[in-house]
Parts: sequence; C-alpha cells; structure tokens
Amino acid sequence: MKVLLLGATGQLGWELTRTCPADIEIHTCDHPKVDFTSTLSIRNCVNRDRFDYIINAAGYTAVDKAEAEKGLARQINAEAVELLAGLCKNNNIKLVHISTDFVFKGTHYKPYLPDDITEPQSVYGRTKLAGEKAVRRILGKDAFIIRTAWLYSVHGHNFVKTMIRLMDEKDQLTVVDDQVGTPTWAKGLANVIWASIATCQQGINHWTDAGSASWYDFAVAIQEEALALGLLSKEIPIIPINTDDYPTPAKRPYYSILDKRYFLKKTGIRPVHWRKQLRKMLKELVGEII
Repeated sequence: MKVLLLGATGQLGWELTRTCPADIEIHTCDHPKVDFTSTLSIRNCVNRDRFDYIINAAGYTAVDKAEAEKGLARQINAEAVELLAGLCKNNNIKLVHISTDFVFKGTHYKPYLPDDITEPQSVYGRTKLAGEKAVRRILGKDAFIIRTAWLYSVHGHNFVKTMIRLMDEKDQLTVVDDQVGTPTWAKGLANVIWASIATCQQGINHWTDAGSASWYDFAVAIQEEALALGLLSKEIPIIPINTDDYPTPAKRPYYSILDKRYFLKKTGIRPVHWRKQLRKMLKELVGEII
C-alpha cells in the first residue's frame, strides 16, 4: 500500500512517519515541496505517483495569527482541502483528514459527539470546519475525518515543551484553569490512524487520550513528571488564572472534551489516560536530550 503524507514536518506528521507499519510505503510532501496555496503545486504532489491513501496532517494551525490572516488560513484549511478531496475522488484515493475540537463552541459541558452541532468561535475553527464540509460533500460516505485536541510530541513546538522551558527559566507561572480538554500524545494518535487505515474506517470520528484536564492541571502534571524524570531541577509555583486574565486574539473553547465511544465501538481501540501518555512522552524527551 502506498500512502502520501501531507504535513510530515509537523508533530503528528513526524509521529506518523516514525510509526509507519512495515507493509506501508510512505511518501511525504510538505513545504517547500508543496505550496498549499497553489492549485498546481498540490496537483503535482498528488499526481506524482499512484497512491492508495492520502493522510492530510497539514494545516494552518497558528490559532491567534489566523485572526489577522483570514485569507491564508482559509486557503490552507479549506480551499486546499477541497481541492485535495476532489483529487482523491477523481483518482480513487482514500483520504484521511485531520480536524480539531475548535469546530465546537465549547459551552456544551458534556463530551461532544461527532454529529453534535458545530459552532466554531475562531477563524481557525471556522476554516477547519469548512475543510471538513468540503471533504464530506465531495467524498460522501467514503470520507474519513478524525478530530483531535491538545496535541503534543517530543518533536516541534507545543505546550509541554514550552512549559518545561518556562519552568526552568522563571520563578513562577500563571496558567489558565477554566478551559478544559484532553491532552493527547501525537504518537498515540498516529498509531490510531494507522490502525484506522488497516481497518478501512469511514465517517467523522473523535480521538484523544482518555480523561480531561484544564491547562492548569496539565501544567501541574508536566512539572511533577518532569521533576521525577530529572528534566527540571526545581519546583516553582503555578498559579491558576481565568481566561479573562489572559486575553488572546482567538477565542478558545471553554470545554472541548471529545466523545470517543462510537469510534471505540467500531475499532475496539481503547484510549490511554493522558497522564500515562505524558509520562511516556517525557521519557522519550529525556532520551532526546541525552
């Protein structure tokens, strides 16, 4: 089986590359090889070989910056995805498209089901939803969309690595405690994506690690685990604050737990609690530093 991976240099793309099963021939196409604002560039990338699957892990993910770069965010998250879905339809290629919890308003206060009403509150969320809709319209029941949230990895920039750096540099930190979601190790999601391809999954699906946390809870856990592993040498106070005390250009969901029960029933894959996954990731990070 031949798979084309878009977004290979990102956190999830990097994990997909290193967890790729032995029986899959993976090809990558990422910036600068492909310009996601160019129709010709995307066509050339897809048409360079006969692929069985395309995994689209690429996207405009600068959530706050998107508020000022609406056009660029739409080009990458919606228009490029629409083109990609059309190319998959015309070439009989199956598409795995990665989406986000930001498609929801975030005031549900119970885990969001895949078919719950979407009401994104940011440019990022609206453009990602537009990409989802294009995939569903063009590919119908053959579409495979997987929404996830709060990704982190030993690779790239993310909350975990930022927190460890700041905890090492500062005497105290303030972290928002009224936004609740599920921290998700990108390596675990990558394994789920490969398993989904092997079992030909379809439809809109949700996947994160198990459990829930605020960003404050997540930061506290990061410090505790990092201290235990020797990644930090001192403990500092972490002070919880409200979202209103830390204004950002883009509005975040206050509650974005994704309900995974339907996907679990289809696949039998059970999520691991986020705290256990965090510990595994940090052990890998120790190895990277050594």
